[in-house]
Amino acid sequence: MFKNLRLISLLVILSLQLKAQDNYEIQVYGSETVETGHTMVELHSNYTLNGSKTTVDGMFPTNHVWHETIEITHGWNPWFETGFYFFNAIGNDGRTAYVGSHIRPRVAVPTDWHWPVGLSLSAEFGFQRAAFSPNTSTLEIRPIIDKKWNKLYISVNPTLAQSFKGPDEHRGMIFSPNVKGSYDVSKVVALGLEYYGSTGPFFHYSPYQEQQQQLFIATDLNFNPNWEFNAGYGYGLTTSTDKEIFKVIVGRRF
Repeated sequence: MFKNLRLISLLVILSLQLKAQDNYEIQVYGSETVETGHTMVELHSNYTLNGSKTTVDGMFPTNHVWHETIEITHGWNPWFETGFYFFNAIGNDGRTAYVGSHIRPRVAVPTDWHWPVGLSLSAEFGFQRAAFSPNTSTLEIRPIIDKKWNKLYISVNPTLAQSFKGPDEHRGMIFSPNVKGSYDVSKVVALGLEYYGSTGPFFHYSPYQEQQQQLFIATDLNFNPNWEFNAGYGYGLTTSTDKEIFKVIVGRRF
């Protein structure tokens, strides 16, 4: 067990050499799509315990704000699903509002192909209000590669994000890698680490302290195949990242 946990830590540390998800959907995705004819409804609840405290370039501070995101995903066939997101913020000083929406089609290699790793690809497009995210129109391309070895699970999402309106629209594709490693300590409980980053334009990375780097200690509970539960505490590793965030994801499959 301890050998596998050391492996998880090493993979996450190495990935630091590689933008976070704006603290609305803090999740490293697995490769599997929602089953044909089923719908998954998820609530992402994220609270910033220690974040930015002043308005910068018209964007509200993040300190002591709840971000509540509703995600609805429907599986159309064994290799295709579509997800919809509704972003919301709850806070004082005018920070309670509907923030924006995204749509996310995703294709996957079917599990009955028996590939050695899980593989899927999503394209997430949408808008958000400038007071909550300066880049108001964005596209995110997310490859997803994962693998389970007995009790050890690894998922890597080497994401690229493009802004069409906002301060990053002429910077090119922003590299935003996400990595997850977890270990099943029981049939119900898995413990692990999750990493979220945004390093700047691909191959033209920003100085380290200008990058977003977050590391979460997280747990997944697998008590029922129709339910999903993930929770974690995250710490920002650079001055450009919110220092402390608590997140919970609860999902129900119908």
